[in-house]
Amino acid sequence: MIMNDPLIPKIGVVTDIRIDTPDVKTFRVVTPDGKKAFEHKPGQCAMLSVPGVGEAMFSITSSPTNEEYMEFSIKKCGCVTEWLHSMEVGQQITIRGPYGRPFPVDTDFLGHDLLFIAGGIGLAPLRSVINYCRHYSDRYGKIDVVYGSRSMQDLVDYREIIEEWENDPKVSVHLTIDREQPEWSGHVGFVPNYVKELGFTTDKVAVLCGPPIMIKFTLSGLTELGFDKTQVYTTLELRMKCGIGKCGRCNVGSKYVCKDGPVFRCDELDELPNEY
Repeated sequence: MIMNDPLIPKIGVVTDIRIDTPDVKTFRVVTPDGKKAFEHKPGQCAMLSVPGVGEAMFSITSSPTNEEYMEFSIKKCGCVTEWLHSMEVGQQITIRGPYGRPFPVDTDFLGHDLLFIAGGIGLAPLRSVINYCRHYSDRYGKIDVVYGSRSMQDLVDYREIIEEWENDPKVSVHLTIDREQPEWSGHVGFVPNYVKELGFTTDKVAVLCGPPIMIKFTLSGLTELGFDKTQVYTTLELRMKCGIGKCGRCNVGSKYVCKDGPVFRCDELDELPNEY
């Protein structure tokens, strides 16, 4: 049906704006009749457009199990994001999707302990997956979340983490910041080093998202711990452009990130040129 065509934009109304960090806001979006614009799977993305300004691809950060609305955690870093950050509740945008290959939550993840590792805004794409797995907790084993940022103020979704995730008996949260702060009593240090300090056992599926340098060193640390790259997944959603494999701007070697990803198993990345 044309109503479900991911190329046809729908009107979205911003019903809530949450300030997460000095440069990250989370936008809650519904259609004018108060419903979700479309269904999605964890790890998929949507194109948000500001008519007359531009459009950009963003991860859907709310879980598919949320039947009331969709959320997007957006870092201010360009023309479209600056305009979005200036929006007020009640304003409209357009939204279309979903795009991309999702995380294999209903296949490869089933029955396994899960280890999520994120840095900075990298938590945004993983939030959808984490909350999906929490919702269907009987399908998975124990969940560990390692999350770090430059400072306490740069931790995205901090309120949800401490009020919900840390109170979930199946979830263990490990937070860290890069440098000491007077008001911070938790761990201090970079994410890759913290992962090695925690010394996770290798009977897990690991999911990484964050700055490329963080992913590189964290993957190296997981390998030192004995993880195989077939156990580790990441997402390259920042490379997505048109979302449908037409513009060619996201191709890496023989792959199109928007069609073959953005979710990749790390052994699949070894087959690609180093440009990613």
